[in-house]
Amino acid sequence: MAVARTLILQPDGRLTQQHRTALTSLPPLSVYVHVPWCVRKCPYCDFNSHAASDIPERAYLDALRADLEQALPSVWGRQVISVFIGGGTPSLLSAAGLDELLATLRSHLRLLPDAEITMEANPGTAEAGRFRDYAASGVTRLSLGIQSFDDAQLQKLGRIHDARQARAAIGMAQEAVSRVNLDLMFALPGQTLDACLADVREALSFGTEHLSLYHLTMEPNTVFAKYPPQDLPDDDTSAAMQDAVESELAAAGLQRYEVSAYARPGARCKHNLNYWEFGDYLGLGPGAHGKISFHDRIVREARARQPESWMDRAGRGDGSHIAETRSLAASDLPFEFMLNALRLREGVAASLFAERTGLSLAAVAHQLEAAVSRGLLVTDPTRLQASALGWRFLNDLQELFLSE
Repeated sequence: MAVARTLILQPDGRLTQQHRTALTSLPPLSVYVHVPWCVRKCPYCDFNSHAASDIPERAYLDALRADLEQALPSVWGRQVISVFIGGGTPSLLSAAGLDELLATLRSHLRLLPDAEITMEANPGTAEAGRFRDYAASGVTRLSLGIQSFDDAQLQKLGRIHDARQARAAIGMAQEAVSRVNLDLMFALPGQTLDACLADVREALSFGTEHLSLYHLTMEPNTVFAKYPPQDLPDDDTSAAMQDAVESELAAAGLQRYEVSAYARPGARCKHNLNYWEFGDYLGLGPGAHGKISFHDRIVREARARQPESWMDRAGRGDGSHIAETRSLAASDLPFEFMLNALRLREGVAASLFAERTGLSLAAVAHQLEAAVSRGLLVTDPTRLQASALGWRFLNDLQELFLSE
């Protein structure tokens, strides 16, 4: 694998080198589908979500088909290993709507027979019959946004469900599909270590195989950023929560395999693993981002963010629904790769760097030496893996690979 160089004559007469990534094989391909509507926008949420009492399902599905058809030349013939339907609240889709969405994907793409198909769901919109219909359409994994089992905390977070609904939704999901993920948040307003562990222990009581655990943060352009909640745990308390949760989950057989993800053996999320291993993903729907590799370049793209604008533009068939397209420069690739791969607790095989970027590890030899000398990276030459210190100061480790 190598980086091809082409000499370019600039207007001022200078010759410069244009670097092109040369990949001998393409990485695995996933598909992300964004459903932007929700019942109510949560005050901490910075996702591309929009409150709606009645979602325009027909217009959305038509636009999604048009979006996919225009994307086909970039992924033609490639196998799809996973699909993730996120939001917003995808479980606002009718059973017939979800069935049509998956049928559209299957008719246009080469989904593997055992492709993991995940759908996010809000416990406040959970219905046993609808979950069974989703499973019948091909959904193999449901990810439930529980956040907490404490009713007072759920109210502070602006969630539309209570703890009783959360428990009921878990039961419905487990009866419908073979894989269920629970999302929890910690470092909540006024939350104690005991309260944090109580949430985790209740999640474990359902035999949970996969848990995503997120620190509450004040993201820009959210209600919480403008009106921060009171009594947030300090950094030391938050760190103690993280450590205690990891120990609790490890004792129950769930290993922390990524910054925010814990799983029992065999239950890791294949879709997200493909992100972290710098695989490819086609993003469909308003605001969806994608990364597509070709043999001579790696391209990132983003769809128009506003749902109405995306639906209108996708329907034109002229590509105007793509708000941004850019080919990654060779100098961008080390940071892009490490930003993802080093989030994995076990890291990745060192050979994956060349396989997924087209660059030799010699291109980042200086950064690797600096990371090892500072104790942030393990010394095993066959792996790219954060040390215990590097894991704790992951941002510092990843920033070493930023282009100068």
